[in-house]
Amino acid sequence: MSLSITPLSCALGARISGVDITQPLNVEQRDAIEQALLKYQVLFFREQPLNPQQQARFAANFGDLHIHPIYPNVPEQPEVLILDTAQTDVRDNAVWHTDVTFLPTPALGAVLSAKLLPAFGGDTLWASGIAAYEALSTPMQSLLQGLTATHDFIKSFPLERFGTTAEDLARWEEARKKNPPLSHPVIRTHPVSGRKSLFVNEGFTTRINELSENESETILKLLFAHATRPEFTIRWRWEEHDVAFWDNRVTQHFAIDDYRPQRRVMHRATILGDVPF
Repeated sequence: MSLSITPLSCALGARISGVDITQPLNVEQRDAIEQALLKYQVLFFREQPLNPQQQARFAANFGDLHIHPIYPNVPEQPEVLILDTAQTDVRDNAVWHTDVTFLPTPALGAVLSAKLLPAFGGDTLWASGIAAYEALSTPMQSLLQGLTATHDFIKSFPLERFGTTAEDLARWEEARKKNPPLSHPVIRTHPVSGRKSLFVNEGFTTRINELSENESETILKLLFAHATRPEFTIRWRWEEHDVAFWDNRVTQHFAIDDYRPQRRVMHRATILGDVPF
């Protein structure tokens, strides 16, 4: 089967067909998907009924997998976390964020599989950090180059939302100790393509280290708004068994929380990356 790629917007996004990702990939398929990811930043696959083992196997083609410190996972496949609105508070997904930037080596990417969807609502947005960076003025690019920003686990996972029982509190406390605040560049260079990307996000970024508190707050507010301008984004309307695979190094995403009290269940496998530079 030959891979077919349909671009979906100017900034990012492509639909991939002609490959069955429920089955093991050959080298040519894996390389073609990786090249498409580098070019389009987020890929969408229709009608791919992945079970957790197949999802983890597909994701592992591209790197080692992460086990999330807070979210529940599939017991027999712990690398696959469960985002189930009937069981877990997932409001931290309803904000623009880049996954697990509280890690020294944030995710290379993630594979998200739609398991149970509301009758309406529940779309997900992605934004291109590359498009956002390239649209900045040259003086603003120069100002931001060389600056670093603090990323903090607690910003998206506060105790009051994830410490309701003794077991929850113990898990949260262990996660907090293992994931202290750390710094990443404000402008990140993609380790493969060499392209520059804005690398701050509302979910985890708390301040720009080299600026005063007021300066940091003002610049971050500007960057958060700039990074998610409509022309830098794409919106995906989910269907059952859809799969999204995104380059977490150069994108943000936002799961729209507009379907309550309906239920939404997604499975995610997260691929570890490298130290941002």
